[in-house]
Amino acid sequence: MRYLENHFAPVTEEITAFDLPVTGRIPDELSGRYLRNGPNPLGVEDPAVHIWGMGQGMVHGVRLRDGRAEWYRNRFVRMPVFAPMVHVLEHAGRVFALAEGGLPPAELDFELNTVGAGDLGGTNEGFTAGAHAKHDPITGELHALSYMPGRDFVQHIVTSAGGDLVRATAVPMPRTPFLHDFALTRDHVVLWDTPLGFDGFDCRWQPDHPTRVGVMARTGGPVRWLDIDPVHVSHTLNAYDDGDSIVVDVVTAEGPFDPADPGGIRPVLDRWTLTAEGIEQRRIDDRPQDFPRVNDAYATGPHRYGYSAASALYGIPFVAEGATPDGAFSNALVKHDLMRGTAEVHGFGAGEAVGEAAFAAAGSGEDEGYLLTYVHDPHRDAADLVILAAQDFTGDPVARVHLPARVPLGLHGNWLPDR
Repeated sequence: MRYLENHFAPVTEEITAFDLPVTGRIPDELSGRYLRNGPNPLGVEDPAVHIWGMGQGMVHGVRLRDGRAEWYRNRFVRMPVFAPMVHVLEHAGRVFALAEGGLPPAELDFELNTVGAGDLGGTNEGFTAGAHAKHDPITGELHALSYMPGRDFVQHIVTSAGGDLVRATAVPMPRTPFLHDFALTRDHVVLWDTPLGFDGFDCRWQPDHPTRVGVMARTGGPVRWLDIDPVHVSHTLNAYDDGDSIVVDVVTAEGPFDPADPGGIRPVLDRWTLTAEGIEQRRIDDRPQDFPRVNDAYATGPHRYGYSAASALYGIPFVAEGATPDGAFSNALVKHDLMRGTAEVHGFGAGEAVGEAAFAAAGSGEDEGYLLTYVHDPHRDAADLVILAAQDFTGDPVARVHLPARVPLGLHGNWLPDR
């Protein structure tokens, strides 16, 4: 029931609102759309067994231009086939809502209406771009790892900057893993095979299944597998090549992991260094957190800064200075300085809830820009789009755009700047 109540509860109406009220000042250089996708299930037959992330998707978006918040829209992702929608991005001038488990993405127009089933990364085997497709900021290519329950392989799919399928490489697997995310460097693809996987169409933790990390050239070829202690892997912050090694910053948690109720695990931020001898593991931050992001211009290459959300899903309060978490829900974002080994925390008010924040660049410096995220305001029972200056992370928000509706705690999104 918890994923249908309180901050997770779905909204029932599609809303369009113009000229939104703002506290503070929207930076003039922010011209584009902030979009975020997530589950918005209606008519759940058995709420007691409902899994967070399942159900019809809904995209929430705010249009910023010339220092104004021109509009807010929320739209159901209308697809004929049931597909848990978890992400939204722009590629080759088109907007796609991405689904989990090999199901086709939905193509949206720039006002968030569903155009139809998208063909992004479609292969002859029926795979399409997966939930955590990643752009290469140098080539403009889109890389994705896609899985389907019941298949004994996953596919690495590369789509050109123009939207054409470049290559699809099959990676054999002993059974279908739950491969929600992966890592990408300038030269390599890094993937994992953990105890969480599919027995037929039943996704469960299989304690006898070993955990291993695979390394493959981006151009395809054999996978080199490295063993690691059993662990659940949530999301990747970033990865890069470092001489003969590969550095992967990733959110992990000790198992077992129950996809029906993930509230019992504690996600933390780790650094894996993959070498010819194996994997060196180092804990970056042991406070519960997830949904890590990086300045996308630095993706696939060395990075200094990373941003994460204090864990809102897993029921372990994150103590932010000057703010008090409300029960199980987080009210803090974290900025990591990975060179100095320090972290700053931006805490929001009591009763507020915040999820993933996307980085909007406003210069060439790695932390020259803004963090955009939806924050629930309990006093209005509605959400604000909050804009934080990355270089003044603990300071007051640059602006809060007051939306006319609540935005349920959801999954992933992006800042889509005007080109």
